[in-house]
Amino acid sequence: MKLIIQLPCFNEEDNLSKTVADLPKEVEGFDEVEYLVIDDGSTDKTFEVAKKIGVHHIIQLGSNRGLATAFKLGIEYALDLGADVVVNTDGDNQYCAKDIPKLVKPIIEKKADMVIGCRPIRNHPEFGSRKKILQVFGSWALRKISNTNVRDAASGFRAFSRETCQRLNIFSQFSYTMESLIQAGNNGLRLASVDIRVNKKTRESRLFKNIPEFIFKSGSTILLMFLLYRPGRFFTLCSCFFLIPSLLLGVRFLYLINFYADSSRTYLPSLILLSILALAGFLLISIGLIGIKIKALRQIQHEILYITRKNKRN
Repeated sequence: MKLIIQLPCFNEEDNLSKTVADLPKEVEGFDEVEYLVIDDGSTDKTFEVAKKIGVHHIIQLGSNRGLATAFKLGIEYALDLGADVVVNTDGDNQYCAKDIPKLVKPIIEKKADMVIGCRPIRNHPEFGSRKKILQVFGSWALRKISNTNVRDAASGFRAFSRETCQRLNIFSQFSYTMESLIQAGNNGLRLASVDIRVNKKTRESRLFKNIPEFIFKSGSTILLMFLLYRPGRFFTLCSCFFLIPSLLLGVRFLYLINFYADSSRTYLPSLILLSILALAGFLLISIGLIGIKIKALRQIQHEILYITRKNKRN
């Protein structure tokens, strides 16, 4: 059994040595434990530091492609290395590496395919009240979309079985955390959560600069995931904003012509508005049906990709 611990890094020259030093050299249940650093176009000496401290594998992306891309390429590389389990953690040493054995245990015991390390969000000393509320709300929204019960959807401290890695196909450019949960839920993979500890913050987040940017990026990502993975529900919900008013206008029209007949009134403006709203609503439903077809095709593509990855090792 081989465990690959991967660390997507962008300008982590100051933190990488400490982060790697804290990683376990041996983990119960594994014959080999290796480290993989994905240098996401760093402009400092991240690559040189990784070489100096003896990291087993280093990928240089050349340009800053974002966390989601770095994660995805790391997973592909770990599969090529023959990893049976992949643990993802941050290069800034945010997560307590001593919890890695706890993180991989459900996978070793065949009780889970993917394990999320849940931070103590409500008691996190470095999270303000607004961020705590946003984290809780974001996790709730992701649970609804993904049909999972994960308490900390934004946590990047995760363990993946080889089967899970073979099934993942990340589209998002902002963060892989949300989409990987949704894909795992849609593929019927078993998810588990374990409580983990966090280390003292070493730097500010590079995914967002402030709370409004966090809201915008997270909100747009959730909306995109809803659109990609629940197109029928998404467009049906949108159509309700047009069909319900058109129905009310139709009821109003029938009521007026039956109980308040007035030959001088044609009610033409209301009928035009009713027609426009109804047309828009049915158009959205039609787009939703097309989205369902595209979703089915994407699922077939995912299955082909999974079979290709699975046969690659054989």
